[in-house]
Amino acid sequence: MKASEVLNLYAAGRRDFSGENLRGQSFKGKDLSGADFSEADIRGANFTKAKLTGANFSGAKAGLQKRWAIALVISSWIIPGISGFLSILIGALIEFIFEGGHTEDLIVGWVSLIILAIFFVVMLRKGLVAGAFTLAGAVAGAVAVAVAGAVAVAGAVAVAGAVAGAVAFAVAGAVAFAVAGAVAFAGAVAFAVVFAGAVAVAFAVAVTLLSAYIGWRAIKGDEREAWIRGVAITLAATGGTSFRRADLTDANFTSAKLKSTDLRQATLIRTCFHQTQKLDRVRPGITYIKDAQVRQLLITRQGQAQNFDRYNLRGVNLQGANLADTSFIGADLSQANLQDTDLSRAKLVQTQLDYTDLTGATLTGACIEDWGITPETQLNGIQCEYVFMRLVDSLDPNPHRKPDDWNKNFEDGEFADFIAPMVQTLDLYHNQVDDPRLIAMAFQQLTETHPEAELDIVSIEKRGKHRDKVLIRAETSPQANRSELHHAYFTTYNELQALSPAALQQLLAEKDGQVKMLTGLVEAAIKRPGISAQTYYSQGDTMSEKSEIQVSAGGSVGAVGGGDVSNPGVMNLGEISGSVSNSLNQLPESPEPDKPGIKELLAQLQAAIEAESNLDEEDKAEALEQVKTLAEAGKNPQEKGNQKTAKRATTMLKGIIVGLPTAATLFEAWNKLQPLITKLFGL
Repeated sequence: MKASEVLNLYAAGRRDFSGENLRGQSFKGKDLSGADFSEADIRGANFTKAKLTGANFSGAKAGLQKRWAIALVISSWIIPGISGFLSILIGALIEFIFEGGHTEDLIVGWVSLIILAIFFVVMLRKGLVAGAFTLAGAVAGAVAVAVAGAVAVAGAVAVAGAVAGAVAFAVAGAVAFAVAGAVAFAGAVAFAVVFAGAVAVAFAVAVTLLSAYIGWRAIKGDEREAWIRGVAITLAATGGTSFRRADLTDANFTSAKLKSTDLRQATLIRTCFHQTQKLDRVRPGITYIKDAQVRQLLITRQGQAQNFDRYNLRGVNLQGANLADTSFIGADLSQANLQDTDLSRAKLVQTQLDYTDLTGATLTGACIEDWGITPETQLNGIQCEYVFMRLVDSLDPNPHRKPDDWNKNFEDGEFADFIAPMVQTLDLYHNQVDDPRLIAMAFQQLTETHPEAELDIVSIEKRGKHRDKVLIRAETSPQANRSELHHAYFTTYNELQALSPAALQQLLAEKDGQVKMLTGLVEAAIKRPGISAQTYYSQGDTMSEKSEIQVSAGGSVGAVGGGDVSNPGVMNLGEISGSVSNSLNQLPESPEPDKPGIKELLAQLQAAIEAESNLDEEDKAEALEQVKTLAEAGKNPQEKGNQKTAKRATTMLKGIIVGLPTAATLFEAWNKLQPLITKLFGL
């Protein structure tokens, strides 16, 4: 079927082109979204810049048309002939040893033999490039003994012959014509037999065998011969199926044959490569399939106990994969399809999961320390009995299990409730903080360039086994792109780090007091043990609105209207409780005795927090600070800024309380009081 027929039928509403012969047809730049090309013959077809979102290529056959394959095979016969000819020249030099001529000829023969032996040994052990460099060094040494002319020729010819032979055999392997490789070998040897003596023949056979071995090693993915593999696949893909710069979002290549296919610059978001054949023979460009380990994972979906730390896996399709005990520390899995995956005991530490679909995934026993989920992360139907909030090591053996009670597990749906507070924030994790001013300036810049994001810092926490890392959490507007904000922040932060001290000081002098205030917050969080710093802005719209900060027991910093961040005061738990009571006493009592108001509800919550034995002193102090925040906002509960403050405070309380045993008094009290409190604030 011709391309014009396909396009006309597609325009008429037809989507099923399964099993069609589309060899050599061009669909360049066309929109074929949702089309079904399953089992079709698309060898030599051109889909460059085509829109193929949701297209089905399962079982399709891509690659070279016959005429291109034949041309490459013929080339693979000719190139070894050149290799054989070059081998003759080297053999002629070595024959000087056996001719018994002049002393100078004997020296040239022996030096050539020794240098070439070294070259072949190094080439076999470390690769052709390393062998070439070694050969260059040996030739340079030969210059010192005045035999450089002949030896240099031998060296150059040896490299050229090895390269020619290796590329030829690699191309034959990439095109998958075993006969071509055999003919290439026979041609090289025959050429040497016709035009040379016994020594030259022996040497030609050796060079040809070594070239064949290197070519085989390259096509099998040996990193030592990566460049030969790259050249071979590039040649083999010339004239093959092209998806270059095509949009293959949600496309399906299950069980397709993709040898000699160009995927450079293609959009591969959630593209399915399950059981795809010859995926190692495509031109991947800089897409994630360039990595052999990732390719194997995409094909088999068996990644149990493997290490993908800091890999860029953005947009991979691993639906239903076995990823139990797998490590994704610092990896980017944004926009990935992880539906129904088994992530039991997986390490998801600082893993980016923006727009990732985790529907139906199993997360029991996973470590989710500082993972980067967002409101766009799909968490429906997750199976999870418990998780760990810290990565265990010898210095910090406490994994911070949730639920805290090791005899209790999450009930159905509880994990989603537990994780909800984390979803609402932009998390900015810093592995090392040398200058807190850089954080303040980078965040200020972010708020100025993205005012629509409505950034509002809710916490600054010390993390890491040495408590030398800092996590900043900021609330954003629902429409904000957190992935983009994360990238913009750290781009600015890294640029500031590169400034000279003088330039940094000049830039700092131009900034307003807000930077100084945030710098003080970060410094307080770093210096005080166990601190969790929080700042709230009166209206929450921009960073230009100032708030005063107070540091309380347990290291909580809150914008509560009094205090100097440069000299923060410290309060014990009793003082915090008294301060909360004072704030509650300023609220009016409910006019209806049988219908408690904000004052009465918050008083009950305060009493439940103070009496809860499952909370440590730090968590109690933090929880009471949030109750006080609610009390301050309760003076005018319908005011927009106070509603936002109340929403933030209830979110923080939920994060503290949800990890308690379900039988805990505070847990039960929260489930009863929280809906009533939020209702009074109009939330």
